[in-house]
Amino acid sequence: MAATVQSPVTARRVVFPFTAIVGQAEMKLALLLNVIDPFIGGVMIMGDRGTGKSTTIRALADLLPEIDVVAGDPFNSHPSDPDLMSEELRQEFLTTHASFPVSTKKVPMVDLPLGATEDRVCGTIDIEKALAEGVKAFEPGLLAKANRGILYVDEVNLLDDHLVDVLLDSAASGWNTVEREGISIRHPARFVLVGSGNPEEGELRPQLLDRFGMHAEIRTVKEPELRVQIVEQRSDFDQNPHQFTTEYQAEQVSLQQQIVDAQTRLASVTLDYDLRVKISQVCSECDVDGLRGDIVTNRAAKALAAFEGRTEVTLDDISRIIALCLRHRLRKDPLESIDSGYKVNKVFAQVFGIELAAK
Repeated sequence: MAATVQSPVTARRVVFPFTAIVGQAEMKLALLLNVIDPFIGGVMIMGDRGTGKSTTIRALADLLPEIDVVAGDPFNSHPSDPDLMSEELRQEFLTTHASFPVSTKKVPMVDLPLGATEDRVCGTIDIEKALAEGVKAFEPGLLAKANRGILYVDEVNLLDDHLVDVLLDSAASGWNTVEREGISIRHPARFVLVGSGNPEEGELRPQLLDRFGMHAEIRTVKEPELRVQIVEQRSDFDQNPHQFTTEYQAEQVSLQQQIVDAQTRLASVTLDYDLRVKISQVCSECDVDGLRGDIVTNRAAKALAAFEGRTEVTLDDISRIIALCLRHRLRKDPLESIDSGYKVNKVFAQVFGIELAAK
């Protein structure tokens, strides 16, 4: 999703600035790392009501720089990368090396309503037009609109399991395939999947939860001074959103540039073999099923190093992200809430030979 840095303050509907959000460092870090490397696999955010989950996600989408797209294309196809084009444009590009008209747009942020149908999510084929005219008439769904952007599902734990499966499959493969009446349509669907929910309203099935790359737990801020600061900030923003946003413009532009630089730097970041072995040892000793935990931890550690301007992963990078990557993959009693991360950090400290209290 890398692109040219643009000023976040425009004539669009004003969104609360990402850099003005107080606290919730774990959630903000997980979101930023997924933007830097979308292959981490998305974020599941579980926490109390009224803790700024939706506000933070919308603020992130507004912060991100604009992207180049093929003008008029419903899939936000990249103008020069065939892997990010619709099938039709991709074939034209590979056979004729055609150049397409280019326009810029904000990174798409798509909200998935709980009552959405599979056709609304995946798109549908106009059977009447296909039969009458012999053409594939495809009506794009939310997955098409979210391509190269962010797909946000609030209360994902209340969403039908079948739709969650569809979302996770598309997020993992980067493609969406719709098949109706013998007609097949395939289009790119690369997006950062962000789910949020309140654990009091139910948990996701473990096999679905495991498919999310990272899991952030957020709690209501307890410190009275911070609560007052948050309330005052929200009041100031509601009274004069343009002035409030302008005050944070320099910080927004700086963070935006940091994200773009990190996306560029990511490919050159290295992770020492010994550290990779110890990451896998932590996963093994935590009894994590499969290898997703290993892969996500490696990717997240590299993304953090890139974000902080380095090309080599450090022990500190791993310590800061390993609980985010593994806590939701631990086997647990069905009556327990998701592990707070203490067990992951304890095993991490043992494997890496450090004092847990130092964290």
